[in-house]
Amino acid sequence: MDDTHAPASAFARILVLLYGIGSYFVGVAGLACIVVALAGLIPYGFISGAEAGAPGGPIVWDLALVALWGGIHTGMARDGFKRVLTRVIPEPAERPTYVLIAGVTSILLVGCWQSVPGVVWSVHSEPGALALWAVFAFGWIYLLAATFAINHFDLFGLRQVYLHFRNQPRPPLQFVKRAMYRFTRHPIQTGVLIGIWAIPEMTATHLVLSLGFTVYVFVGLWFEERDLVEDFGETYERYRQEAGMVLPRLRARG
Repeated sequence: MDDTHAPASAFARILVLLYGIGSYFVGVAGLACIVVALAGLIPYGFISGAEAGAPGGPIVWDLALVALWGGIHTGMARDGFKRVLTRVIPEPAERPTYVLIAGVTSILLVGCWQSVPGVVWSVHSEPGALALWAVFAFGWIYLLAATFAINHFDLFGLRQVYLHFRNQPRPPLQFVKRAMYRFTRHPIQTGVLIGIWAIPEMTATHLVLSLGFTVYVFVGLWFEERDLVEDFGETYERYRQEAGMVLPRLRARG
């Protein structure tokens, strides 16, 4: 959307720019924290202790963490929340605030996660394990590529704060269907689903996280699809016939 706020001073624009840049790095750090935890490169519960006692037991605690994390992410993405938020902060800082909180809550999610005993599956074959790690890496690379296929810098709030800093209008982004978006409406979530399930050793600890994230993805997409239909109307309805939600559709339906 276009900026409608009153002209800000140069100092205020610099502060918003720095806030946006800082939020970007925190957001990236939060995503990286989840990825490296799934890869087993950092321990779960590095803040609270993975073996610490949790109210209701580790499964209940972990599911509550995912529900809180997902509720914050989904709620902050809604237009009603954005309208309330921009009454107290500059409009260009709205998206960076979402990215900042997403990053912080992702770090807290992993840092407060509790271990659940047990192993669901374990691939002992080296070629099989390497193949799954390759799929795991592909999922997260695919997610990153999908952000650039639309507008990575707008998605993470940098475009907003940069144009605000330059005191330039911000034209609305056009509805595009390029690269993987020609076949899949939500390839970012496709990458998430690949990345959370393609793991050579699925421990019970990982399984709770993977199940929680899967539920979050589809609940979040229900809200997002509803908003996109409201924003783009018939254009998006046609797009729903042309492309799959998270799986690619190579031929238009109907």
